[in-house]
Amino acid sequence: MHTKSAAPCTSLFVQSADADAQKVQIHFEGQPLNVPAGISVASALLMSGVRSFRSTPVSGASRAPYCMMGVCFECLVAIDGRPGRQSCLVAVKDGMVIQRQEGASELVIQRAED
Repeated sequence: MHTKSAAPCTSLFVQSADADAQKVQIHFEGQPLNVPAGISVASALLMSGVRSFRSTPVSGASRAPYCMMGVCFECLVAIDGRPGRQSCLVAVKDGMVIQRQEGASELVIQRAED
């Protein structure tokens, strides 16, 4: 699945015109984004024009959300410093910091104490 295109993209994820809707501010790659409260991180990023969420560990190919329900793992990002988060399953919160996930995240092994 290629996520880069020369043609302009039309997004299915657009903000409603409701001026009274509550907004939160998140930060993606250092850029502040004002998005509707209560939506998923994936939806917020898509409606803000983000088309690349992560890169694959092997080829470095750009990936973006596919299923939007937690099955495909194409929407992995780092949220508040924690990598490997499925952005389609996490609701936005004010002040949230989101980064693209480049390749594989570090594997943290916790051993049970003897």
